[in-house]
Amino acid sequence: MTGSRDLKGIITWSSIGSRLALGLGGYEVREFMEPAQEIASHSSLFQAVPMIVQHNYVLIRAPDRMITGVVTASDLSVQFQQLARPFLLLGEIENHIRQMIGSRYTAAELSTARDPSDSSREVRSPADLSFGEYIRLLEDPDRWQKLATQIDRATFCKQLDQVRKVRNDVMHFDPDGIPESDETLLANFARFLHRLHSLEVATSR
Repeated sequence: MTGSRDLKGIITWSSIGSRLALGLGGYEVREFMEPAQEIASHSSLFQAVPMIVQHNYVLIRAPDRMITGVVTASDLSVQFQQLARPFLLLGEIENHIRQMIGSRYTAAELSTARDPSDSSREVRSPADLSFGEYIRLLEDPDRWQKLATQIDRATFCKQLDQVRKVRNDVMHFDPDGIPESDETLLANFARFLHRLHSLEVATSR
């Protein structure tokens, strides 16, 4: 750069490696420089993704034309991991809950957990229930007995309700993500359900 706004080009490991791979040497910066990729700071991250995938970076230009930073492939992977991990944990938790319920309840029994305000919705399997409806189903002592587990019903349902609340926050797609404490809650509950499922599989053999 020749100033904070005049961008001449960029040197990356890729630009150096490409030149050396072609047997072209060089001792000056300009010999390894290539046109720089840039995007406006107000652009959507999703507009930047194709550029970052292709070039491994993109420079950020502010409204006053100053280059204010860079977003790299590494930054992108961290951001998507932060956004995606809660969704993956929630998916894992829900799959384990559905496995727990499995074939232990008839469609008629599952229907009793359906939200009263949505009585026209057909419920044929656990996949047709929401998190709140899982809780409504398992809070019933008689229904809980069908799981044939020694886990405390009240404690389990309380944890599941906390997961439901975190899930509602996740679905708001806050760009800052959820608090670390909420993500830890999801990870611990998913780990607990996985361990429980593993024990059930082991004892059924």
